[in-house]
Amino acid sequence: MTKPQRAAAAPDAPPRALPLGRGTSTLDPVIEKLRALNLEYPATALPELVEQAAREELSPLAFLDLLLTGQLERKDERRVSTMLKLSGLPPGKTLDAFDWGFQPKADRRQIEALSTCQYLREKTNVLFLGPPGVGKSHLSTALGVQAIKNGFSVAHFVLDDLMHVLKADAATPPARLRARRYFNCGLLIIDELGFRPLDRMEANLFFRLVSARYERGSMLLTSNKHVRDWPEIFAGDEILTTAILDRLLHHVAVVHIDGQSYRLRQLGALLSTPPLRSTDGPSKGSTEGPTN
Repeated sequence: MTKPQRAAAAPDAPPRALPLGRGTSTLDPVIEKLRALNLEYPATALPELVEQAAREELSPLAFLDLLLTGQLERKDERRVSTMLKLSGLPPGKTLDAFDWGFQPKADRRQIEALSTCQYLREKTNVLFLGPPGVGKSHLSTALGVQAIKNGFSVAHFVLDDLMHVLKADAATPPARLRARRYFNCGLLIIDELGFRPLDRMEANLFFRLVSARYERGSMLLTSNKHVRDWPEIFAGDEILTTAILDRLLHHVAVVHIDGQSYRLRQLGALLSTPPLRSTDGPSKGSTEGPTN
């Protein structure tokens, strides 16, 4: 007696695609629930996401991942936009917009390494040194943008504006200063250090700021003066300057930029442009051009 043969095992079936209907009428209750959960992106884009899932035969898990990924991307875009507004960073200055060809002496590899923001994780300071117009402010701002994209808070000040704020807070106890943005941000950018000397009060306030942030948060400074000339900046006080540099330079990355000035290049191009000449001939009855 022969034994009955067993049926061949069915091959593993692929994951089932999400059975989703078309049209928005059946999606309205789901959209309302998404809005109640403040999930605005999937609530707005749900019909398109459903069509994409049906078209690509996505599994329920893949569809959920698509929805949540879109929500997280929009949330991060809003975070970056808000933090950029709060930071005080000048708009439009990014690494992509920097003219590396005009400024070949800028160490691109060093800047790109800084753009990873590892220095912020290590509480390291950054010091940009070089003459006016070589791109120090542009690159410092661009690194601030990168810091925000990487999840760090940033505050940007031109030195004169920072001094105004520090003077207003001069009588505030140090414990209360911790709530100030220039104290508690992940990266404090101070631009244009050295364009004018500080008086003794301003120099002492700057020292208090540097001491408070020492090994607690990174500072990025731009200066047109070498550090050996910094006593000229800080009221001619070499002892105070040494104390400031001791804290700033303990953990620091120094970026030297020497080269032509962007602004002078633009001015030179403007001056070298020949004046426009009128193509119209002289008026009838006249043998000379117009007089001023």
